[in-house]
Amino acid sequence: MKRRIHFGFVTLLVYSLVSYFCSCSAFYLPGLAPVSFCEDGKGGEDCQTVIQLFVNRLDSVESVLPYEYDVFDFCKDAKESRPSENLGQVLFGERIESSPYKENNSIKWASRWDYILVSMPHTNIQWFSIMNSLVIVLFLSGMVAMIMLRTLHKDIARYNQVDQEDAQEESGWKQVHGDVFRPPRKGMLLSVFLGQGTQIFIMTFITLFLACLGFLSPANRGALMTCAVVLWVLLGTPAGYVSARLYKTFGGEKWKTNVLFSFICLIFVLHFYFFLMNLILWVEGSSAAIPFGTLVAILALWFGISVPLTFVGAYFGFKKPAIEQPVRTNQIPRQIPEQSFFTKPIPGIVMGGILPFGCIFIQLFFILNSIWSHQMYYMFGFLFLVFIILLITCSEATVLLCYFHLCAEDYHWWWRSFLTSGFTAVYLFVYAVHYFFSKLQIIGAASTILYFGYTMIMVLIFFLFTGTIGFFACFWFVNKIYSVVKVD
Repeated sequence: MKRRIHFGFVTLLVYSLVSYFCSCSAFYLPGLAPVSFCEDGKGGEDCQTVIQLFVNRLDSVESVLPYEYDVFDFCKDAKESRPSENLGQVLFGERIESSPYKENNSIKWASRWDYILVSMPHTNIQWFSIMNSLVIVLFLSGMVAMIMLRTLHKDIARYNQVDQEDAQEESGWKQVHGDVFRPPRKGMLLSVFLGQGTQIFIMTFITLFLACLGFLSPANRGALMTCAVVLWVLLGTPAGYVSARLYKTFGGEKWKTNVLFSFICLIFVLHFYFFLMNLILWVEGSSAAIPFGTLVAILALWFGISVPLTFVGAYFGFKKPAIEQPVRTNQIPRQIPEQSFFTKPIPGIVMGGILPFGCIFIQLFFILNSIWSHQMYYMFGFLFLVFIILLITCSEATVLLCYFHLCAEDYHWWWRSFLTSGFTAVYLFVYAVHYFFSKLQIIGAASTILYFGYTMIMVLIFFLFTGTIGFFACFWFVNKIYSVVKVD
């Protein structure tokens, strides 16, 4: 076991270079309220004289189970006090307690993070990750630009030549114009997935943006998780709206069932895994076990805020007219020709997730280190940049493959566009398995179950997120190309 001293809950250290005879204020860290300090004997309501030192938990490289810092008798403080934790700290198993030890006054304020930063991998690896991702994006952008500016432009010009008698007999993506917007099978399930994916996307974007601004800095422990959970609860409206609007576009009429699935589908699975993991933590006596009061509060947030907001979004989504398609759909489905190996659904889906995963796998290593190897993650600027690159890569890879499939006269693109970029989550799971066996030293059945249980939750969320990005990119692309051709 190793002790990790928590410096950031009330304050870290007083600035030691300011004059002895003057009162001083601690530096302001985004996300933390500044605290003023004075000389001993001159304190008041607005000025403190004692720097409080707190500890949070015990971690081990051989277990994912955190424990309270004073789980051993020799770590107890005679005058124990427990400041209140935020929701993120509770979910991560941090139980803030006073420390029986004193702070090291020889450490200057400017050097307070040195022991953490020295242990972190060098930022050159982060730059290598960015350059690797940019190369992939440039390659895909060149491919998409070639299709848009040359091949697709020539196709549209040829198809729009009314005096070309044999244009209708040529093969290509225009030949499936009467079937390309045919509603997909299991449209309700797809619309629910897209609603949940939209909710995850907005939550992730806002959280990373705030982290880049410094409001969710590592000094404010638990702030990142707290922000994500609160945003998840408050973003039920866009999830309900997107799900209802797309379901109506697919021709669905069971709006009540759609709304029910919108807030039950993902939440039920997440809560099942969550309660199962919490039961294991409770049996093991870990501090990460969620108290009963917190569980009730989370359920109250879900039922009291998220569910009503989802209903509101679904109501406005069904009130809106269905999205108008640029071409009419034929009554009789067109027969799809025999496909080559590379244009069949499964090979295309498997290939579609490789490039997006190639953009994130280096950054993924640092994220898994911060979660399972107890390292501090602080480079949110890099993470936000990789997030943007991931959006571009998922969009371009899906559009590229969608165009190839349409040229092969396969018009089943709805689910395929979602699964193509969503398959990146499968590579994420494979990498997590590799990380478990090659980088970690975890022993014990409980820790193994917890690792893979939390990994499956991450994979599910990432699947919905990437799948939604690919779908909407492809939806825009298909609408765009079929809106500029002349159809008799």
